[in-house]
Amino acid sequence: MGLRNFKTRIKIKAEPVDVFAAFTNPFAIELWSGYAAVMPAEAGGEFSMWDGDIEGRVLELIPESKIVQEWYFGDQDEPSVVTIKIFPQGTSTQVDLLHTNIPDDAFDDISEGWTNYFLGAIKEFLEVD
Repeated sequence: MGLRNFKTRIKIKAEPVDVFAAFTNPFAIELWSGYAAVMPAEAGGEFSMWDGDIEGRVLELIPESKIVQEWYFGDQDEPSVVTIKIFPQGTSTQVDLLHTNIPDDAFDDISEGWTNYFLGAIKEFLEVD
C-alpha cells in the first residue's frame, strides 16, 4: 500500500487566536463540525473527532501558531502526521496544512475532508458577519 501527502493553504478572515481555537478547543470544534470532540489542551494526549472517524495523538501545540498531530490509520509503519501552521496575514490568518503518509485508499476522502469539511467549515464558521 502506497502513501501520499496532502498540502494546502487557506486564508481565513479571523484572528490567529480564533483560528487556533477552532482547531484545538473541543467546544469550538463541536460548533463548526456538528459533532462532539475530544481534544487535549497539551501535547501527548489523544484526540477523537466525528464520532471516532478521526483519531490520533497531539504531538505539539504552540498557541496561535502551530499544531502537530499523528492520525491513526490502523497498522501503518510510517506515522501519518498533520502539521498546521498559523500566520497573521494582514486582517486575515493564513493556515498552511501538510498531512503526510496518507494511505492511498484513504487519500481522496482525506483530501476532500480537509478541503470541504475541515478547513472549509472552519472558514465558514469564523467568517460569519
